[in-house]
Amino acid sequence: MRITILTLFPDMFDGFMTNSIIKRAISKGIVEIKLVNIRDYTKDRYHRVDSAPVGGGAGLIMKCQPIVDCLNDVKKPNSKTIMLSPRGKTYNQAKAKALSKEDDIILLCGHYEGIDERVNKYVDELVSIGDYILTGGEIGSMVIADSVIRLLDGAIAEESISEESYDNDLLEYPQYTEPYDFNGDKIPDILYSGNHEAINKFRRKKALKLTKELRPDLFEKHQLTKQEKKLLEEEEEKASWELAAIEKGKKFIKD
Repeated sequence: MRITILTLFPDMFDGFMTNSIIKRAISKGIVEIKLVNIRDYTKDRYHRVDSAPVGGGAGLIMKCQPIVDCLNDVKKPNSKTIMLSPRGKTYNQAKAKALSKEDDIILLCGHYEGIDERVNKYVDELVSIGDYILTGGEIGSMVIADSVIRLLDGAIAEESISEESYDNDLLEYPQYTEPYDFNGDKIPDILYSGNHEAINKFRRKKALKLTKELRPDLFEKHQLTKQEKKLLEEEEEKASWELAAIEKGKKFIKD
């Protein structure tokens, strides 16, 4: 896969490309990341890529000409062109999986107060990474690139991505590591049992419960199987017993 990032600030990506999983994926030839400076395409004699908004307003707007010429230069017949924009559909794991099937992705990073409206017709789609304001699209493009690259074959161990948060609209189950007892907080004994069927059942229960409690929006999208309904009922019944026991203990201490 090739990912081309069009930006005014290529230096922002130095750390991103030279660390951890991304660096290994590049060195293995799994992905090629190309940084293209939009400023190199300006025809303005002062090398400006922005100008005041027509009609008045605060800030500066990125001009059409440098961006469109840059896009035309790097775009291939199979390129998927994406502009980071608050108008875009909110990015999620399903989109990351879809993009991981592409061969060539171009990410256009806006900056300042935005991009000339006429640029929109030159890209395939707009994408937003969330409902908040960033200085520019560079961080958003790193988010998209990272989430896509880790899904590529060979980037990380397959088992590491087989059961993750957001798969099937569920959060991941709780994870633990040694020591067994940390300040009185103990790892569930079932995880030491060696009974993989029981462990998987325990983890599924916790994933269902966590998603229902913490991300009801995701939980509503998930289609519960009969087995999952039963597991969730068991988990909620257990939680109800534990709460009742705690309340009973408090009453006993008070009395």
